[in-house]
Amino acid sequence: MKSNPFIHFIREVHGKFQTSVFGTAQGGQNSQQIAFLRQLQREMKAEEVMSVPLEEFSAVVFDIETTGFFPEQGNEIISIGAVKVKGGEMLEDERFYTLVRHENGLPDEISTLTGITEAELERAPALEEALIQFFKFVKGDTLVAHHSAHEKKFMQHASWKHFRAPFKHRIVDTSFLQRIAEPHTDFVRLEDLCEHRSIPVTDRHHALGDAVMTAKLWCGYIEDVKKEGCRNLRDIYERIAAG
Repeated sequence: MKSNPFIHFIREVHGKFQTSVFGTAQGGQNSQQIAFLRQLQREMKAEEVMSVPLEEFSAVVFDIETTGFFPEQGNEIISIGAVKVKGGEMLEDERFYTLVRHENGLPDEISTLTGITEAELERAPALEEALIQFFKFVKGDTLVAHHSAHEKKFMQHASWKHFRAPFKHRIVDTSFLQRIAEPHTDFVRLEDLCEHRSIPVTDRHHALGDAVMTAKLWCGYIEDVKKEGCRNLRDIYERIAAG
């Protein structure tokens, strides 16, 4: 695998990993890339995200489409979609989407579900390149996902497989806010929650479409939990812990 100008980016964000995986990083990083990496390192070192006021809280809401549920059994990420939010507002122009080239075949049922074709994936970037671009988009922001165990599992697996490093970004689950904003609702599926909240269900099972719907859900919940007296993430976690 040839050297990548973002090797140092991965090393600093995710911790040291074995240079034998990538080889020794070569020169060629321009000043703009170096400035980006230094800024990212400063942002990732910030430990006060728990106390940031919710109206100022920046996050990247994301979703992935996969060929199954078990990365350890060979299921793969085939697309990543994301949108940035600040406080209770979605930043419409701050969006990310990429298909991901896969190593195994694309099951027919997944192609039908997502609308993604084998031919599209053959032209897509490899997962390690897609992840680098995704991390560049995210920078130091907190990640948000709907019932995030799926995303977290695949991200952890991919980070270790391709970079030999743990996945260190914080992921906040929308269900945390749901338990405070609507403690008596038992909806689980994204489309059911969106319909319940009068959020249009569009582009379901498209990574960017699902990310946008999740972002709208998140923004609504941010306003609701603020009305319940939560000022920041620490308040949210403490409220949940208290039952």
